[in-house]
Amino acid sequence: MSDKKRVVVAMSGGVDSSVTAALLKEQGHDVIGVSLQLYERPEKTPSGGKTCCSLTDVMDAARVAKRLGIPFQVVDLRQRFQELVIDDFVSEYRAGRTPNPCARCNERIKFGLLLEMTASFDADLLATGHYARIEADACGIYRLRKGLDPRKDQTYFLFGMNQQQLARTIFPVGHLEKPEVRQLAAHFNLPVAQKQESQEICFIPDNDYIRFLEESGVAPRAGEIVDRDGNRLGLHDGIHRYTVGQRRGLGIAWKEPLYVTAIDTANARVVVGPKEELERTSLLADQLTWTNAPISGCFRGTCSIRYRQQPVPCHAELCKDGRLRVEFDTPQTGVTPGQAVVLYDGDTVVGGGWIL
Repeated sequence: MSDKKRVVVAMSGGVDSSVTAALLKEQGHDVIGVSLQLYERPEKTPSGGKTCCSLTDVMDAARVAKRLGIPFQVVDLRQRFQELVIDDFVSEYRAGRTPNPCARCNERIKFGLLLEMTASFDADLLATGHYARIEADACGIYRLRKGLDPRKDQTYFLFGMNQQQLARTIFPVGHLEKPEVRQLAAHFNLPVAQKQESQEICFIPDNDYIRFLEESGVAPRAGEIVDRDGNRLGLHDGIHRYTVGQRRGLGIAWKEPLYVTAIDTANARVVVGPKEELERTSLLADQLTWTNAPISGCFRGTCSIRYRQQPVPCHAELCKDGRLRVEFDTPQTGVTPGQAVVLYDGDTVVGGGWIL
């Protein structure tokens, strides 16, 4: 950015958003640090642990803001986060799907509610520490491109961004690799320079999904574990304990490894089979979003069906009912209902949707 702007930086307390704030401050922008209070839980993980958006992380963000000499504010979005992310997470598992709360949080919280709030700060832009790039072409169309560090690219979680959101957002570390960001954190003498990255879902820090879901009201409903022909192989204590592609925890002794291939919610059945039965040649998705305009005709490019998957060649087209059909060049495993499919044209995000 050549002109000086007032920028709200979403500060999670991690190294990436902290360096984002430091870079913008160094460039002479009027920087305001904002942390989001999203949920409540007992503080079990000390500073430096693998958390995200906890009270400890908010305190770390405040320390960074003080070091940089920028104003800092905490915005309480606990109720909205519960409604828009946690409740959605629970309802998806209850329906036999595997949700992606990080993508939902970006879509509904960071680039939804927080972006709308930038006006109350009289700010021009929102900045975050995501590893992605936003560029405008000669026609003024904004492109969402992969971060230059292929190991850290986060565009899979950002596919829901539209032109209006892209125009008001910047990703200052998207052109850097993670080691460079660490070096900058040390250069700026930031107190989080050596902090570990968050790895688990923020509101389930112990990664015990089953406990969390049952405490959130998902009642265990026993049922059968069957093969694709309906033959009973075992019993289970609730479909929320399983996800497509799962191998461990089936409790079935078999001549070859078995995987969850489907979840039959209506009949409370978990369908299992050998790895080859996980292979899919296509998928359907709904709740579609596009960074610019919807595809027309037959789109030829690549797609990702999970985070950190190397995009695979595919072609896609819109169905008459508004859903997206994606055909893979080669069969894929891990096509999981509730996860996102993201279309790419080279390193540029075209759009995506939620797998049915």
